[in-house]
Amino acid sequence: MPMFRIRSLSLSVAALLATAILSGCYVDTPIAKEEGSTKPVPVKTVSVMLEQIQKSTTQPATVHAYYRAEIRAKVSGYVKEVKADIGDFVEAGATLAVIDVPEMAKQRQIIEAQITRYESEEKHATAGIELAKANIRSAEAQLAQSKSEMSGVEASLAAIEAEFNRTNDLVQSQSLESRMLDEVRKKRDSELAHKRAMESAINSSAAAVSVAEAKLSSADALLLAAQAETAIAQRQLEELDVLLAYATLKAPFSGVVTARTINPGNLVGDSSKVGNGHSLFVISQIDKVRVHIPVPEAEATLVSRGDTVTLNFPSFPAEEPITATVTRLSSDLDPSTRTMLVEVEFSNEDRKLLPGMFGQASINIDTKVAANMLPARAVRFKDSGQAYLYLVGEDNTVEVVQVTTGIDNGHHIEVLGVESGQQVIDAHLKRFTTGQKVTLVN
Repeated sequence: MPMFRIRSLSLSVAALLATAILSGCYVDTPIAKEEGSTKPVPVKTVSVMLEQIQKSTTQPATVHAYYRAEIRAKVSGYVKEVKADIGDFVEAGATLAVIDVPEMAKQRQIIEAQITRYESEEKHATAGIELAKANIRSAEAQLAQSKSEMSGVEASLAAIEAEFNRTNDLVQSQSLESRMLDEVRKKRDSELAHKRAMESAINSSAAAVSVAEAKLSSADALLLAAQAETAIAQRQLEELDVLLAYATLKAPFSGVVTARTINPGNLVGDSSKVGNGHSLFVISQIDKVRVHIPVPEAEATLVSRGDTVTLNFPSFPAEEPITATVTRLSSDLDPSTRTMLVEVEFSNEDRKLLPGMFGQASINIDTKVAANMLPARAVRFKDSGQAYLYLVGEDNTVEVVQVTTGIDNGHHIEVLGVESGQQVIDAHLKRFTTGQKVTLVN
């Protein structure tokens, strides 16, 4: 037992000595740091430089087909033939599919029969016009004949009247017997009756002319009505032919069939009546493509047509970036994203770029601006991403200043919140605090 107590005591003393030694080291460390902090740290500085730089903006980019059309049916029927499939290249106007519409073919036959009937009615009306014209000519000739005969009757009547007056004078003077006057009177009365008959004939002929002219007007009206009916039927036939043409689905432009959703025998409906429905084919022109780039509001006003664009696509990491120019701007901000659509188009003859591909676009804005620039190594960043600088004042005192960064070209960074000419500590392994003294070295 005594031996055990001695050993326990020795261990306790050793532990206390170790604790004392460690405690002494812990206390001495801050003192050493404090003594070292009184000595200024030698540093190199760089100046904030005001430079004219060309702004650029890097944004996501998406490839789109130059043209893309969804083909839908305009008539209802069963798919008779499918002549194009996914991946096929089709020329403009090429037949994609044929829809069978037999009821329209029957309607066409009915309209053609109606046109034949209306054309026969036109011929009948034309014949009626010719007949009416002939009747007019006949009535006018009869009227002229009656008027001519009337002239002869009037001349004869005038002669008899003169003979009657002469005979009457001779009878009055008893140079002739009274029976001679009676004979002349009878002749005069006969001519008067003939004259009245001729007047009736003239009136009848004139009425016949009026009737014939009325029949001509009626025949003209019948012809116009028949022609109008024919024209209506022909327009209906043309309308039906247009609908029948819709039964043949054709490519609106040269491109690739990127979707097909029908098979022979499928029933398709008129999309204008049953709603938009699904497309039967999708044609995309990809020998030329458009790249859409959404540019944020802050930089949208700086982008112009003709600005150089560098495009990189993750699908082709080993290939050189594609260089193009801004083709057009939407000049309108999307209210949901506050971005403006910028479009770039270029040739894609090898069809390497596919619609929907994602990439990155860097637009070199054709506007130079003045900016306070620093080497990238002189700008520090906190874990939160906040940028800061170590400014060195005239008395070689450090001030930690938070700044906002702007343009970054990989070598220099634009800093906002400082003035040109101010001195900033260059790359250094040590952390500095505000008020700390430093020594400047060349």
